[in-house]
Amino acid sequence: MKRKRVVVLGATGSIGESAAKVARDIPERVEIVGIAANSKARELAAQANELRPAAVCIVDETKLSELRANLKYEPEIFAGETGLREIASTVASDMVLVAIVGTGGLRPALAAIEAGKDLAVASKEILVMAGEIVMRKACEKGVQVLPVDSEHNAIFQCMPGGYLPGDVARGVTRVILTASGGPFRCADAGSLTNVTPDEACAHPKWKMGRKISVDSATLMNKGLEIIEATLLFGLPETQVDVLVHPQSVVHSLVEYADGSMLAQLGAPDMRTPIAQALAWPARFASGVQSLNLAEIGQLAFEPPDHQRFPALTLARGAARAGGTAPALLNAANEVAVQAFLDRRLNFTAIAAVIDRVLQRLDSSPVKALGDVLDADAAARRLAEALIELERGAFA
Repeated sequence: MKRKRVVVLGATGSIGESAAKVARDIPERVEIVGIAANSKARELAAQANELRPAAVCIVDETKLSELRANLKYEPEIFAGETGLREIASTVASDMVLVAIVGTGGLRPALAAIEAGKDLAVASKEILVMAGEIVMRKACEKGVQVLPVDSEHNAIFQCMPGGYLPGDVARGVTRVILTASGGPFRCADAGSLTNVTPDEACAHPKWKMGRKISVDSATLMNKGLEIIEATLLFGLPETQVDVLVHPQSVVHSLVEYADGSMLAQLGAPDMRTPIAQALAWPARFASGVQSLNLAEIGQLAFEPPDHQRFPALTLARGAARAGGTAPALLNAANEVAVQAFLDRRLNFTAIAAVIDRVLQRLDSSPVKALGDVLDADAAARRLAEALIELERGAFA
């Protein structure tokens, strides 16, 4: 089997670093031919010096000289947002792994699809914001969109043989996304107003970036995953459920019409779904230790608390509304989470800001990328205005 050539967007984040570990462990199967990062020039250069990809991209053009100064070889260098699209589309590769936090990965993902490259998606926002467009373009170009999120990757693994994202999941009646419950699963609801960014980012199971860690603490990550699942697997929101599973061993389940349920189990390590996506349709070692179920002993499940975590309800509403509603939700969430991390907004007010944005801005059909981008921009402006005008109420 020939090596799969992969471009990694978001190389210095937790997903990108896990992808690098997979590639280091199995160099005969995976070759990372391009890496990109937003602004961590030294970290990007260090990774490039080890992996020796043919191309490197730094989005923050002010860090270009720092990148060059720390490189010990001469790859092709790209810079800026344009460079990000170019490394995704022009470098000779089989797959582009998109692990950019937020909406920054959307345009390079579309550029990769347009160039006929398979996509491995670790960024929820790409499908939440413009899933209709992404899946339609992938179908037109005959490329695959493979999920790297542990939950969606688990669902993909439990689907019928030969199934691919975007197909009709015949015989499937329901998919169940599991959630760890985050750091506040057992916290007193009245105490959540005063939690700090560091407390919200202290995830009990996963090592992640700060934005996605806050999303996990509010359970918005699970809300975004509901929307993502409807697009990847062609299911209505009513057939996508969420269960809190604190052990993070069962990564998701698929229920069939005959009453059967299939679950994917594994250690909470992102190398497993990354390796599955990179190897597809084959499988190879990921470097992850196998489970000792006897040692784990018991697996627990419980329904999510929608009152404590209203983000789930907001996301379900956006999934039902469709059109630009998911883009509005996602943009408002990104602004509110950043305001919380900047200590301009308290934790419980994140959902309040999103709710107000969704109430004030109407959803509209998505006919082109411009519809999504306009909705995204409008939601960001309104969310920022709400935070600034009502700092006293939200802070």
